[in-house]
Amino acid sequence: MSADDKYPGDSGRRRFVKGVVGGAALAGVGGVGSATVNSLTSSGGSGGGATEAMAIENTAGPAPRGMPQIPIEIDDEGNIGGLWPEVSTETEQGVEVQVARTDLGGTTYTTEWFQYCGVETYQGIQPGYEPEGGNYFHAGDSPAYEWQAEQMSGGDQFTVDMFSDYESWGNGIGAEGMGKPATGTWRSQDTEDTIPIQLLRSPVIEQLAENGSAEAANGRTYEVDSGIQQWLQASTSQGFIAWLNKCTHFCCVPGFKSEPGSARYGAEDGVYCPCHQSVYVPFSIIPTLFVSRPRPE
Repeated sequence: MSADDKYPGDSGRRRFVKGVVGGAALAGVGGVGSATVNSLTSSGGSGGGATEAMAIENTAGPAPRGMPQIPIEIDDEGNIGGLWPEVSTETEQGVEVQVARTDLGGTTYTTEWFQYCGVETYQGIQPGYEPEGGNYFHAGDSPAYEWQAEQMSGGDQFTVDMFSDYESWGNGIGAEGMGKPATGTWRSQDTEDTIPIQLLRSPVIEQLAENGSAEAANGRTYEVDSGIQQWLQASTSQGFIAWLNKCTHFCCVPGFKSEPGSARYGAEDGVYCPCHQSVYVPFSIIPTLFVSRPRPE
């Protein structure tokens, strides 16, 4: 064990083996295998099974994959929310069920992206549920950032003008000017369960959507291919990006520039989970394949 790494030296191998086993299992999902997975995951509810989601990339730590992105919507008054897919009724295994699914930027966006970590049981994730306050993002009662605590109260909606200093904002963690973050909730105003989200307005995201590449304030260059650029153009707006803030390892709540100790793990300009040191990069959006859980009937 090295002085700057709390995990044993062979943890990388364990993670590699875990990834290979998981990847092999999903790679085998085809033909009869696909029917088997769908049968197993649908028996106790609706949906689930092999799912490809667009996610902010996991680059370190034990998390098996990235956290799923929530496409952005901004109304005429500058209120920021998450796009909810189109709801329809389909027949699955002889039973009519509601599904929420839509094509966005050449990608099939579905609520199955969020069916992990128990979120599949939340009322707010049910396709036909109409939340009080709509699909807007709201501040929580315990924000992770000082600027939120000073300007907002729990339940307040996020607006574009709150992030006007996004090109220069900093809090002493990592480089200034990487973007201005916030923590909040989505589709949870009148439910028992809270869907946690992280919202970020960043010039890096803005440039990636416009040009496919970005020169960031930390001196790094970020690039995406044309397919991801098309997705970013459809799923982000004015530099805003959001994701379901549930670490895919043990469902902890990570944060962008919220932990001073993140620099020890090279995550000072990324999203860091302090529980088990998983790291995510919000400037690297990738498709990720996993088996989502069914929504309970």
